[in-house]
Amino acid sequence: MADVLREIVRRKRTEVAAAQRLTPMAVLHERIAELGRPRNFFQAVVDHGNKKTTRVIAEVKRKSPSAGIIRHDFDPVAIARGYHANGAAAISCLTDEEGFGGRLEYIHAIRDAVPLPVLRKDFIIDPYQVWESRAAGADAILLIAECLTEAEIVDLQILAVELGMTVLVEVHDIENLYRVHPHIGFPHAGYSLLGINNRNLRTMKSDLTHCMRMAETLDDTTIVVAESGIATNADLQRLQAHGINIALVGESLCRQPDPGEALHALLHGENGERPA
Repeated sequence: MADVLREIVRRKRTEVAAAQRLTPMAVLHERIAELGRPRNFFQAVVDHGNKKTTRVIAEVKRKSPSAGIIRHDFDPVAIARGYHANGAAAISCLTDEEGFGGRLEYIHAIRDAVPLPVLRKDFIIDPYQVWESRAAGADAILLIAECLTEAEIVDLQILAVELGMTVLVEVHDIENLYRVHPHIGFPHAGYSLLGINNRNLRTMKSDLTHCMRMAETLDDTTIVVAESGIATNADLQRLQAHGINIALVGESLCRQPDPGEALHALLHGENGERPA
């Protein structure tokens, strides 16, 4: 595990312990019982028929440890509405507060404003956080292979599926790809996605060709999600040429004056037609 991840995981364990004292599991169970079924995140982003269209998971992101403040006038609901109006397939919402300026409450606020499924993007290391995610309204969760054991990934996957959520399992290193790939689709097909992060978590630098090289080792790229380093329509076309038709994009969108307009340009090119 990279030093930066090790430090984040150490901090996250402290945060989880504090959250459990503040909101016991019984309270989470009560909140979940009052919710409807999760929206189908997997179905929203996976298209088995159209290989020429990229579905974008558009991210609501205020800041990051590597980039600092990305957006000063940060309004997660307004950003999500702009994404929905401009063709996002789903929303990714950062909830880590210290490193990314996120809040767990943003998930419910976004789901109340747009009909798209929402991914909770955080450093999930404990079953409590899976329950917490569903109680907060999340339709999907992120699991980062670089900071979890194989057994932990499987256990968290099972729990997420029991709660009706999709799991995005993220890897960067090829060793972790081989480690988690047998578990994508476990325990049921249609609940797991494989994310390939182009950002090296040791150097924090991004390389778009990284996921392309990794994808070449896979027989089926239908459920592969490219993450980080994606900024232009040309980038999406390069990914499509390598069989990757799902992209998670945040920083390049949130840096623009109008993130929704930026998403439209990403999907259709600078001169693409406006949505009706």
